[in-house]
Amino acid sequence: MTTALAPRPDARAIRLRPASVVLLAVAFALGIVSFGWPLFASSSAGLDTSHAGDARWIMVVLVPLVLGIVIAQLADGSIDAKAIALLGVLAACGAALRLPSGGVAGFEPVFFLLVPAGRVLGRGFGFVLGALTLFVSALLTGGVGPWLPFQMFAAAWIGFFAGCLPPWRGRAELWMLAGYAALAALAYGLVMNLWFWPFLAGSDTSVSYVAGAGLADNLRRFWAFHLTSSLGFDLPRAVFSALFILVAGRPLLSALRRVARRAAFEPPVAFVGPPPEGSPTTR
Repeated sequence: MTTALAPRPDARAIRLRPASVVLLAVAFALGIVSFGWPLFASSSAGLDTSHAGDARWIMVVLVPLVLGIVIAQLADGSIDAKAIALLGVLAACGAALRLPSGGVAGFEPVFFLLVPAGRVLGRGFGFVLGALTLFVSALLTGGVGPWLPFQMFAAAWIGFFAGCLPPWRGRAELWMLAGYAALAALAYGLVMNLWFWPFLAGSDTSVSYVAGAGLADNLRRFWAFHLTSSLGFDLPRAVFSALFILVAGRPLLSALRRVARRAAFEPPVAFVGPPPEGSPTTR
């Protein structure tokens, strides 16, 4: 009996199976509703308590959903214990990257890790990694509050869509990831403004939320609020994120692909018997 070794493949993104797709769809729907429901509230809705009432319930649903995605991928064989260990290591590294910055002046190096990881390891892995990284970071820094589930959603979406990018390689891939990191940093600031904007005190300015004013009018007000409030922090975040990718993205991508190949999904050794009598190889 001889031993045949299959050729070593390139690192492939972790595939999404039906159960994982369903859970991701539910998580996406929950995130969209959580951010957007005030835009559809009536004029009689009470919006003076911030997210103190609903944030805890969003968290109660979000955490089991994230765990469910991991368990579903374990059950269908998409990932194994080594991939779970890799997820934990990357989440810890991402949380550590947030410790020295805290988002001060837009300095947010966590996207430097989240974007390449989602790119290499796939959409589901990127979604879970983004949510888990912000959760661990909040535990380390004491930043647990009504904003946490919204931060988890925003980071999870960044990791997810990083896995949806075109399969370019080389210099084109690096520039693509840098551009995506910059756009993702801007989008992160945009959606994180949306979580608290409807609950700001006062409704007598042109940038204040008005319950029942209509979706188009409130979106116009929100955009004006975003431009005049946090865009100055979002632009440095976008620049820093893109520069981090351009400077150190190539070795990070190579390391992630190398670890992904060795951690899981390499084809097993196949044992094949001798060819049957009369075949061309025995003549």
